[in-house]
Amino acid sequence: MLYDKFSEKEMERIGTYKIPGSYGPASLEQPKLNTPITPRENMMRVMKGEGPMWLPNMNRDMNLVCPDMMPDASARAFGGTDWFGVEWEYEPLTKAAMVRPGTRRLSDITNWEKELVFPNLMDLDWEKDSKELYHMLPNDRFTYFVIYNGIFERTADLTSFEDTFCYLLEEQEALTAFYDRLIDWYIDLMKIARKYYHADMILFHDDMGSQKAPFFSPDIYEELFVPQYQKLTKAAHDEGMFISLHSCGNVRLQIPNFIKAGFDGWEGQEGVTDKDEIMEKYGDQLVQLGQFRIPADLTSDEEAVEYLHHMIDTRGKKGRCAYRIRDERPNKGPVDLEDEMYRYSRQVYDRLHDEK
Repeated sequence: MLYDKFSEKEMERIGTYKIPGSYGPASLEQPKLNTPITPRENMMRVMKGEGPMWLPNMNRDMNLVCPDMMPDASARAFGGTDWFGVEWEYEPLTKAAMVRPGTRRLSDITNWEKELVFPNLMDLDWEKDSKELYHMLPNDRFTYFVIYNGIFERTADLTSFEDTFCYLLEEQEALTAFYDRLIDWYIDLMKIARKYYHADMILFHDDMGSQKAPFFSPDIYEELFVPQYQKLTKAAHDEGMFISLHSCGNVRLQIPNFIKAGFDGWEGQEGVTDKDEIMEKYGDQLVQLGQFRIPADLTSDEEAVEYLHHMIDTRGKKGRCAYRIRDERPNKGPVDLEDEMYRYSRQVYDRLHDEK
């Protein structure tokens, strides 16, 4: 397999990537470096466990696709009505939307067949959208397609969190029938993502934890959710895609179930789980994605660079993660941390390659 040692020539900007903005913003540009292989090839190595040449930057190296014409996407970002008729309200303080208080679309989970109409996905002109808004997607970057409102979230959105927790214990038969139908619908959406947007990976959202612990036990997840998500992940793999789960909260206890369900990666919330420990124990089986935050209390570029280097030296050393940097410092210096993540990880992976 190709492996060239790092050279400072790689830091040269040889162009820019023009990519569509996510959730409404206009198109933006990211620098294109003089890399020895394409960002897509490098990220494929991460997903396959083949050893990348640098730690992928999710902003610079990846195409995020989440078409605003999908009602779930627009409602979650700006407020409005989602695919299943749930009203969402935008909250300026958090710059996100939540289900409008008092909203209830489904009277009871046992009535889902009578009260819910599943949207016909082909009512949307996917071909037109992909050609008009996503024609600029660079094919040398790794493309992932975002799907919101997983099966747990969807149940809570349609009813309430309180009732959903009761259904997990008391209405497992009805939930299973509902999830069978819902998973089939999601599989159809994934096929659209592959056909029209050429997705390399699905990023499937289903938040399942508070700041302290999962919402429910691993046993409940294994019984109700693993069989459903095994169907979803198999379908993604059959289409030639990877599939990762976005799940916020402290979901540490569910990580073995995420793996059992067949997910290739996990995008978790920074700061509520020990990602170093999870990478050390499960990194060979599960790629880590998400934000890497530079804390606001770091007062100098030198401290920020040291903090970034530590992440690369620890959880990054397995070559099984990809991050977007979020620098929370109010007074940032001139150092480009995204350049530094590329440069330093290239040097670290050079050493690890030599050791093999």
